[in-house]
Amino acid sequence: MKIINTRTAPVSPNPHGVHASMIHDTEHVQAVHITLQPKEELKLHATPVDVFFYILEGRGIVEIGGEREEVTADRFIESPARVPHRLLNESDSIFRFLVVKTPRPKDKTRLL
Repeated sequence: MKIINTRTAPVSPNPHGVHASMIHDTEHVQAVHITLQPKEELKLHATPVDVFFYILEGRGIVEIGGEREEVTADRFIESPARVPHRLLNESDSIFRFLVVKTPRPKDKTRLL
């Protein structure tokens, strides 16, 4: 059994410059735990595979393919492969979510 405390997992380097921890990485799937501080955001990007986000805490904005929606805890959001997307924290408190990429990408994410 493997149990990971997502709040204390090592930070993974990323092009967004935010607190992100790779908590699961196999040949089939990747899972990243991201915490955005107030006013932080992910850069607009496109992934080569389908992605889903699961909101753990806080309130934020998700933008996918030109659509923009406010989301809160316990929301599940699908983002298709190659569609530009990003998440933003426009609030005054932290915004935490999981990012799951499946299948595990063979190509890099493209910043836009």
